[in-house]
Amino acid sequence: MKIRNLMVTGGSGFIGSNFIRYLFNKTDFDGRIINVDKLTYAGNPENLTEIERSYPDRYCFERADICDFDAVDDLFTSYAVDSVCHFAAESHVDRSIKRPGEFIYTNIIGTYNLLESARANQERFVTFHHISTDEVYGSLGKRGLFRETTPYRPSSPYSASKASSDHLVRAYNTTFGLPATISNCSNNYGPYQFPEKLIPLMTLNAMEGKALPVYGDGKNVRDWLYVEDHCEAIWTIMNRGKKGETYNIGGNMEMENIVIVEMICDLVDELCGTDRDGSRRDLITYVTDRPGHDRRYAIDFTKLQKQLTWFPKESFESGLRKTVQWYTENQNWVERIKSGEYQSWIEEQYGA
Repeated sequence: MKIRNLMVTGGSGFIGSNFIRYLFNKTDFDGRIINVDKLTYAGNPENLTEIERSYPDRYCFERADICDFDAVDDLFTSYAVDSVCHFAAESHVDRSIKRPGEFIYTNIIGTYNLLESARANQERFVTFHHISTDEVYGSLGKRGLFRETTPYRPSSPYSASKASSDHLVRAYNTTFGLPATISNCSNNYGPYQFPEKLIPLMTLNAMEGKALPVYGDGKNVRDWLYVEDHCEAIWTIMNRGKKGETYNIGGNMEMENIVIVEMICDLVDELCGTDRDGSRRDLITYVTDRPGHDRRYAIDFTKLQKQLTWFPKESFESGLRKTVQWYTENQNWVERIKSGEYQSWIEEQYGA
């Protein structure tokens, strides 16, 4: 069975919009994509203006909330949806600490609604792919790697809600035979990422000469994955992955947060120049660590590499340079995000 009508939830967000661009620009996919997005603060349809203009018969946008079961079910029927790539989620740990209820509702109930609609249309269904995170595994010590068999030990409301949605997807595969796969990825970075995340936040603050706040001692370690490499891995799993299986996706690039911030400072100094004394590294400021801050994440993606012959193409150095350069060259996008102008445009186009 071939994917013909693919629903991408959260397709106006960072990874979702990169995934849609990847499918249209870098693959032989010739079906239709239905982008379903509630358009919360991190969703921006302008991320896909070029795609909408270039593929009017194959790209459709629907503003809908995955927590609204009737709306989701209607879209499955009207578009004859045969596959889902599920990105839509509340995803920022700091926000989950302040407002956990939003994460429980969207990440668990929203996923349940999608699974129920897929099950109701199972006779035509090709695949349901669920995007998750390495944060469900908890925190590592100085050694070791997260594997697909690592027990779940989520530390934040965000990671707990994602762990729950992972279990739901597995249960629908086991109990109802729904053809589903799951991927748990490491930290993504790249173009179009909302400025609350580490790399764009530090890049934009450095460009503006603002303080660069680093949690704790800055030695928390994350594995980093360039977003286009992630998109390629997802598409590989959706087409060749074994149903019912989970695949870890990593970038093979562990870095301390402080090292990343220093690299960004050096890149911004190089790309933007400086009219101030010294390096932008002088802007680094250490702040109180956040509650439950996991010390280290590291992904073992041997299964994906051996079974599906996928591996990341970008080194962290090359990916970070591309990312910082993108933000320096797309100041109009940055200003529309920071000023909230994009939200005014959304209200004009789609209503409040």
